[in-house]
Amino acid sequence: MRERVTLQAPVRTPDGAGGADVTWNDVATVWASVMALSGRERPAGERMEARRRLQVLIRYRSDVTAAMRLVWQGRALDIRTMCDIDGKRHMLLIDCEEGGQ
Repeated sequence: MRERVTLQAPVRTPDGAGGADVTWNDVATVWASVMALSGRERPAGERMEARRRLQVLIRYRSDVTAAMRLVWQGRALDIRTMCDIDGKRHMLLIDCEEGGQ
């Protein structure tokens, strides 16, 4: 694990019009191993949108949820799924997707 990633949790603040503004608070910065899995482009309105899937391996943390995101090298990564890879709560494998922020 040679990369640093920051775990962020969403904070929703009512906007006064029935919706909410979302900001992100840092929870922790941890060591990780980041591996690119795939990438794709798709139309999004009048432009093409690039999305990349990555796997991030960190030491197990019980407070990580799919509502959170990771920030790696200045890029926001949406958490898609998580897996305790050995069932012993040693390591957490997180599938993420970049783009569409």
